[in-house]
Amino acid sequence: MKIGVPTEIKPSENRIAMVPAGADLLVQDGHEVFVQKDGGLGSGISDEEYVAAGAKILPDADAVFAEADMILKVKEPIAEEYGRIREGQLLFTYFHFAASETLTDAMVASGADCVAYETVELDGTLPLLTPMSEVAGRMSVQEGAKFLEKPMGGRGVLLGGVPGVEPGRVLILGGGIVGINAAKMAAGLGARVTIMDIDMDRLRYLDDVMPANVTTRFSNRLAIQEELATADLVVGAVLVTGEKAPNLVARDDLSLMPKGSVIVDVAVDQGGCVETIKPTTHLDPVYEVDGVVHYGVANMPGAVPRTSTFALTNVTLPYARRLARDGLRAAFAADPGLALGANVMRGAITHPGVAKAFGRDCVTLESVLA
Repeated sequence: MKIGVPTEIKPSENRIAMVPAGADLLVQDGHEVFVQKDGGLGSGISDEEYVAAGAKILPDADAVFAEADMILKVKEPIAEEYGRIREGQLLFTYFHFAASETLTDAMVASGADCVAYETVELDGTLPLLTPMSEVAGRMSVQEGAKFLEKPMGGRGVLLGGVPGVEPGRVLILGGGIVGINAAKMAAGLGARVTIMDIDMDRLRYLDDVMPANVTTRFSNRLAIQEELATADLVVGAVLVTGEKAPNLVARDDLSLMPKGSVIVDVAVDQGGCVETIKPTTHLDPVYEVDGVVHYGVANMPGAVPRTSTFALTNVTLPYARRLARDGLRAAFAADPGLALGANVMRGAITHPGVAKAFGRDCVTLESVLA
């Protein structure tokens, strides 16, 4: 199979979907690997390293898309890339379709086979989402702490406090991978942390493993409103696999929060769990609504590409090798968890979460592949 790795062109996105070690293994498997010129520079990887691993360097994205049977990316295609995608081409990347009807329509129209990292499952977990959730969770507190500073528009609170002055308060909505990593960072700084979730087993687990400055609380609307009143930093960390994130903080709720407090909604790439959140970029990451600073960067790990690229490709490469070796039908048959990554296939929506988000019909994967 011919495998293409284009340069990511989303603003401030410096990750790349394959490292030289991955190219080496795929070439050993008998495939051809094509990497766009300078595509790895943002992650500190030179073209020479890819060539040494057996990959071929192509001058631009048009050439990569035209040559490849399977495209490996990090982020979803953007409008500039839609015309490069052709019928029958396999795209393996993060898509987050439920957050964008425009993207969904474009991929349906293309006739491509779109397998989304974020809905592949393994034993009830999301293995291809986990490493980026770990990065984003930790970054959420790092970024939130920065924007709490007065010169950045925040209320001037040091999350860890100092002797004689109480620490800041951090509210984390969701106790999954993002939430637990955010809690580790915030607790390590010395903040007072509350994690909210609707899964009591998860709350019991978090209560056991978290330090004493982390409190767990069952999530409901009144409890969230009560916590918002004292929160300096709110981290949105809720995920419903393949679906739009639930709205947990309404516009009216912002009036409960201290002026200059900060919201970092990590769920923004799935529509966000805060009503007033919208996607932003690393170049212009924040905006203010009703006195509350909103951080909505949809590709947070792109700011630390060296770490993120290697963390991501550690987990995506085995799936890419299987898809290249076996093809879609055989790979899906051998791994039902990988088959759950099929979101849009050959002009049809095949994931129920995506169909639900836009009131569309969901076609069974079996009928599409028949």
